[in-house]
Amino acid sequence: MLEIAKAKGKLAAQYKFKKGDKIIAFDGFTAEDSLDYLFYDSKSSFMVRLISDGRERTVKVDKAEDESLNLTFKENDKIRTCQNKCIFCFVDQMGEGMRKSLYVKDDDYTMSFMCGNFVTLTNVSDEDIERIIRLHLSPLYVSVHTMDGQLRCKLMGNRFAGKISEQLKKLTDAKITVHCQAVIVPGLNDGENLEYTAKKLFEMYPYVADVAVVPTGLTKHRENLTAISDITADSASAILDLCDKLNAEFGVNFLLPADEYFVRCGRDFKPADFYGNFSQIENGIGMTSKFISEFTESVYKTAFKKRKRVAVVTGVSAAKVIDEMCNLANSNVENLYAFALPVENKFFGSTVTCTGLLTGGDIAASLKSNADKFDVAIIPSNTLKEFEDVFLDDMTVKQLKKLLKGKKIVINNTQDELFGCMVRC
Repeated sequence: MLEIAKAKGKLAAQYKFKKGDKIIAFDGFTAEDSLDYLFYDSKSSFMVRLISDGRERTVKVDKAEDESLNLTFKENDKIRTCQNKCIFCFVDQMGEGMRKSLYVKDDDYTMSFMCGNFVTLTNVSDEDIERIIRLHLSPLYVSVHTMDGQLRCKLMGNRFAGKISEQLKKLTDAKITVHCQAVIVPGLNDGENLEYTAKKLFEMYPYVADVAVVPTGLTKHRENLTAISDITADSASAILDLCDKLNAEFGVNFLLPADEYFVRCGRDFKPADFYGNFSQIENGIGMTSKFISEFTESVYKTAFKKRKRVAVVTGVSAAKVIDEMCNLANSNVENLYAFALPVENKFFGSTVTCTGLLTGGDIAASLKSNADKFDVAIIPSNTLKEFEDVFLDDMTVKQLKKLLKGKKIVINNTQDELFGCMVRC
């Protein structure tokens, strides 16, 4: 049920909706969350069954499609959690001392629709699939990993994981767009298996819009977990070669390899237009190419009156690219000395090299040991919790500034604004 928190406006008054009322169903379908309300509120006519003042009543709503009932609801903090035991699960290898919310294994298809979170569909029923189709929750982001049902069950430690082909077919037949990902475990779902997976998924193109091919994230906290090999230069090259081969066969950039593969084998990144509308950029797909393109376009000649030394905090993977962009900025801005400051990830271990998984503690230690080299430190916002100045380990930006007295700390809110951040800081 949905409990109304606010009911304001002419329509809400007309149909006598008020705070505290509990909506049971719309057009006979159970009201599970606010997505049901948003779907029906966009219609011109529907039935609402609710409990008001302890009594159940039914209301027929008739309105223009562009009119809204203007109802808001009491927040429901319950989310669907993961029922899998994936051999590559990142949460299982996080160690202690992180923000509490990071230990929640969410696997909620509503969050996939609203926030772009990846889900596995192993915890959804046939009725859930029907609801997704009825409400047209599109696009969804689905962790497929492999289209081999038996192997998927093994990888995910869930005997129900093998239904993925049937589930995706139902969704795509109903014109639900799906962005997929395959987390690659060397020796299991790479090579011929990845080729099989790609071809099976491409049969559902364009509603399976693309497939992100990403490496397994391995940390130093893998005690008593399945042994998994890290990617090498050779295995990264093999992944990139296979993606190029299949994309050429498909005639479209359907397989999108993670930036990390290019870093590991030292290959040039794809041009920005390879990634289209960057539908999987939050998954580490095309982020570097977009950054290089937008940074390069933003550079202009200017000057500072006094020499400014700027350290740009970055993970090890992106350090080379960041340093190249810093050199470009330095050559165009008089009295600017900007440089990349790669931070080794001691919390997760040296195998974790992306910027977004740096902790406040590791950043602070690196900045303190290099304090004589900079006056201003630029920290990327993807190291912080969204909308909050808190790092993965619960350290705040305020605490970081206190540790680095005399140094200016600036948060770069978007990667493509880095040059502007250098000039303004």
